[in-house]
Amino acid sequence: MYEKNEYAPNEVFPGMISKAASIAPNEVTEDDLAQINKYTLEPLAAEDVYTFKAVLCDNEVDRQHERFTPKALGDLQKLFLGKTVIKDHRHVADNQVARIYATELVETGKATKSGEPYMQLVAHCYMVRTASNADLIAEIKGGIKREGSVGFAASSAICSICQTDNVKSYCRHYPGRSYEKAGGKETCTFTLDGCSDAYEFSLVAVPAQKKAGVTKSYTGEVVDEKDFHEEEPETVEAPTDEQTEPTTEQTDNKAASLALRARIAAARARHISTHNN
Repeated sequence: MYEKNEYAPNEVFPGMISKAASIAPNEVTEDDLAQINKYTLEPLAAEDVYTFKAVLCDNEVDRQHERFTPKALGDLQKLFLGKTVIKDHRHVADNQVARIYATELVETGKATKSGEPYMQLVAHCYMVRTASNADLIAEIKGGIKREGSVGFAASSAICSICQTDNVKSYCRHYPGRSYEKAGGKETCTFTLDGCSDAYEFSLVAVPAQKKAGVTKSYTGEVVDEKDFHEEEPETVEAPTDEQTEPTTEQTDNKAASLALRARIAAARARHISTHNN
């Protein structure tokens, strides 16, 4: 699920999902330098760089009621390697402040709430020490800059209520909402079972700024919870004896439903075309 933020990164990368990340300092080792210098034009020494690490995501159900499978984390481990780090989701060259030189999946020995082994995707990042970024390095060291946000595209997003893959076709269920099932009410969660792209790791002040309403965007079409109605009829009801024509509300609901389906179909076609080119 993507909840619209002020900066609207979904307008830059349709279908992008954002997650909060946490940052911590990291000591430079000889192994770090060897990996860093794979990305440089000239070899750098330990005194030339500042490194830090970030927990990008894990396999616990998060506050957006989504969870990664080990497969999805493994996809992101490969996809984020070599990506640049930016600030405040601003995609301009002058806003690149660091680069991810190594990624790893870390098992802590703990378990998730569902009983699976808990694991984190950790990124190791480096910055070249310059006069212009001295303040940023000091703020990371001092714990002022310690929040981040990652953006990526899911290749599979399975609804726990109906098992629909929402990357292929949107269902009527929303993460965090409760729905009646055979055994009683169940809170809907979405399982991200694969990732197709990693767009960004950004240093931000607020990792996820919630707004009113709930939306989801897995194909590039942002769909609001209000767009779907649980009891929405597939066709306009026939008029009763006292009613010779469908009501305005019935007609509007039908038109809105058809328009929504057309938008989703177009977005899904764009999504498939983008990933096939």
